[in-house]
Amino acid sequence: MSRNPEPPYDETKLGRRGFLAGAASVAAATALPLGLGAGSAAAAGAARPNVLVILTDDQPKQTEWATPKTVDWLVGHGVRFTSGHVTTPLCAPSRSSIFSGQYAHHHGVRDNGHPYNLDQHDTVQRALHQAGYRTGLFGKYLNAWQAADNPPHFDEWLLSAPVVYNDGQYNDNGTLRTIPGYSTSVIRDRALAFLDKAATDPRPWFAFVAPKASHEPNTPEPKYADTTVPAWNGRPSVGEADRSDKPQWIQDATGTLATGRQLRARQLRTLLSVDDAVQALHDKLAALGQLDNTLVVYLGDNGYTWADHGWSKKSVPYLPSVEVPFYLSWPAGGLGAGSPADHRIVANIDLAPTILEAAGITPDWALDGHSLLGPHSRDHLLVEYWEQGVHQAGRPHTWSSYLSKTEQYTEYYKLHTDADGLPVGTGAVAFREYYDLDADPYQLVNRLYQATPAQEQALGIPALAATLAAERSA
Repeated sequence: MSRNPEPPYDETKLGRRGFLAGAASVAAATALPLGLGAGSAAAAGAARPNVLVILTDDQPKQTEWATPKTVDWLVGHGVRFTSGHVTTPLCAPSRSSIFSGQYAHHHGVRDNGHPYNLDQHDTVQRALHQAGYRTGLFGKYLNAWQAADNPPHFDEWLLSAPVVYNDGQYNDNGTLRTIPGYSTSVIRDRALAFLDKAATDPRPWFAFVAPKASHEPNTPEPKYADTTVPAWNGRPSVGEADRSDKPQWIQDATGTLATGRQLRARQLRTLLSVDDAVQALHDKLAALGQLDNTLVVYLGDNGYTWADHGWSKKSVPYLPSVEVPFYLSWPAGGLGAGSPADHRIVANIDLAPTILEAAGITPDWALDGHSLLGPHSRDHLLVEYWEQGVHQAGRPHTWSSYLSKTEQYTEYYKLHTDADGLPVGTGAVAFREYYDLDADPYQLVNRLYQATPAQEQALGIPALAATLAAERSA
């Protein structure tokens, strides 16, 4: 059984030539150097797309029941990436990868405590702003960012700090204040006001809209508090009987089918309000006549486990933690109604290069990702995570993982981040896992547990370990 039964990506079969030609023509007609001033950029770049990134918090992949309007818009008039991932399943590192197009070991935000390690020059918002885009941030930014600090390279913002569901405190364009109401609705309304200005401001715009949903405590909007969600009987990884081949913190995990069901229901109910907000953004763009030439991306900042292997969190290399919903729509670029699903392995590091290519901007920093507008197709992805502070029972060690559609090899290290967010420790390998994802898509059998050297050789572990070491240090 394969976790990705769809046929492999094929450019001609999926009809992407028309899309690539359309995207290339838009980019070629509007390519701008980063140093172009705002006024001349607006005049020269009338055809440049607007960019709307909608980023949810802790939204796992199997949640489309709660977002039918989002799917109708962005899949019905765009594309679903069936193998969407994050390269670090933790909020601040993942968001920094979205902004920078870089792995966490390059942008430096390895954990949730050190957002200021991100070089703000190496961000898509800086590049767009410098090229004449009007920029806005609405919702969650980076964990541990000080509420009084304004987010760089944004013209407008309503920054949730700290992020709560009701009556939250916000940095509102430089002023700290409490705004009553449900946070998803507050964020939606400010994003709509930002879009409204496009009626009189000819500049293209970039809006980053980031609600708290579906993060714990998963508090639903009152009107959805008692909504009945579809029944769920779990997955084979939920209630796994024998976890002796897993790391100690997984062996000690206590999640059950009942706790997984409760968590799933809470998450789905919070996402119903996100779906309403996405519909409102769609309607606003339609009213402004900007629906076709707006590049819209929707994804989660990481996945989440629903008691898979007893674990009801993120931060682990298992598939529900690293896979996310991932949609893109841009009708004027050739990605609209009737676009087929895209089965390539894609990740959050691919957003920045995609946005920059669409806007016709050549990046002036090194990117790890690749534009989704081109034919690039990777055969595997590096996924990584750092433990913050010294190791404690019940928390995963630092790890890195080689992940393809057919196999996953993971190493756990005696390594953690220090007070500056830098990795310290011996780096010794403390545990390893290997899963045959074709035969074992729910990752029940760690084939390295008690494996002999000959068995490891047969699995190709030496080559996988060498590849992982090279990519971690690249």
